[in-house]
Amino acid sequence: MKLVYALFTGLIFGIGIALSGMMNPAKVLNFFDVAGTWDPSLAFVMGGALVITFVGYRLVWRRNAPLFGDRFQVPTSTKIDGSLIGGSALFGIGWGIAGFCPGAALPALGTGRWEVVLFIVAVVVGFVLRRLLAKISRAGAAA
Repeated sequence: MKLVYALFTGLIFGIGIALSGMMNPAKVLNFFDVAGTWDPSLAFVMGGALVITFVGYRLVWRRNAPLFGDRFQVPTSTKIDGSLIGGSALFGIGWGIAGFCPGAALPALGTGRWEVVLFIVAVVVGFVLRRLLAKISRAGAAA
């Protein structure tokens, strides 16, 4: 049942991304072009998501545990470090260059565009490199 719920949630997200036009990198890049062909629709999509998330969290936190788990998985760290800042900067730079974020790129894979495939490959390579660098760093610290 947990996988069915995850699939259903992903389908709703993908349909929302498609209907909002956020699979189109030009639409996203136009949001960042405030001096040119600015398109505010991304702000409306984000605002709508924030409202739904705000209401959803108020309902979810009334429960003792999630529907398909024994406890909520909530981050506990409040540390702002180089990894957080670097990752955030890398995300923003990639989004500004490509016009995709990973969440919108996954549903966009269905378009068959080579740019989307290239972006997803770059994201996966980034994940692998980050894990590799962390492993090397841990090994160096242990030595």
